[in-house]
Amino acid sequence: MSLLRSLRFFPVACTGRSARAGLLQPSQPWHTFHAGPRLSSASSKELLMKLRRKTGYSFVNCKKALETCDGDLRQAEAWLHKQAQKEGWSKAAKLHGRKTKEGLIGLLQEGDTAVLVEVNCETDFVSRNLKFQQLVQQVALGTMAHCRNLTGQLSTYSKGFLSSSELSELAAGPDREGSLKDQLALAIGKLGENMTLKRAAWVKVPSGFYVGSYVHGVMQSPSLQNLVLGKYGALVVCETPEQTSNLEEVGRRLGQHVVGMAPLSVGSLDDEPGGETETRMLPQPYLLDPSITLGQYVQPQGVTVVDFVRFECGETEQVAEAE
Repeated sequence: MSLLRSLRFFPVACTGRSARAGLLQPSQPWHTFHAGPRLSSASSKELLMKLRRKTGYSFVNCKKALETCDGDLRQAEAWLHKQAQKEGWSKAAKLHGRKTKEGLIGLLQEGDTAVLVEVNCETDFVSRNLKFQQLVQQVALGTMAHCRNLTGQLSTYSKGFLSSSELSELAAGPDREGSLKDQLALAIGKLGENMTLKRAAWVKVPSGFYVGSYVHGVMQSPSLQNLVLGKYGALVVCETPEQTSNLEEVGRRLGQHVVGMAPLSVGSLDDEPGGETETRMLPQPYLLDPSITLGQYVQPQGVTVVDFVRFECGETEQVAEAE
């Protein structure tokens, strides 16, 4: 079923609904470890279980870490991360240049701020792995923190974009060390595929504005909290001079339209209705009711569409730049 048909078939799909996927967590032992004292006591086994739960690394790697660090849990954890980082950078160098056309779009909204990020990998199989999805989460959290740190009083909405190189230099977050490029290397080392931090967009709005959002092809894990993952994503900035009771629903439908109809500009309510090839948003046939335009749907809702962002996973840079 095509994207357009699937969007029309499921007109009230919600970004918060989950489509659970089987998530595998493969773990391969490193071969660069040097064994230290042997672990045999019950307390050592308890340390091993604790280190395994805390880090997620394999029992083999955790056991070698504790042996190397004489049973010191904190040192063993740091040593594991250091070895994983070395392994990740080594694999990243070997895999560099391999095509990354699969991956996920991540949507994160907190109050008046919303971010969209795209992280790519080689196969759809890896995109369904929890470790890859946690990487997308880290990128979304890093982008959100970057946006929150931007100073200045807003009188209107603000929107920004981050390139792959800019994303890579962002801090990984409060619970992670280093930058996002370090987290990328770790994920490559664990999953064995080339990956890229492709891009991010953020929107921040003051009072009187609202950010509608929609993600298509949703896959979500409870452990990822507020992050919504899929293959397409959209943010729609609306001006709302009055409180609208169904604002969330309107925002979701507008985002759904942007994903399905892929407009290139907002247009005007005064524009003549266009056909299926129309690239201005408001004169386009409304996705969920093609007998009217999107502008005719929006006008009675008490909102004004002022801007939007659309991400499609794996689209070429030329298409992305045009949008």
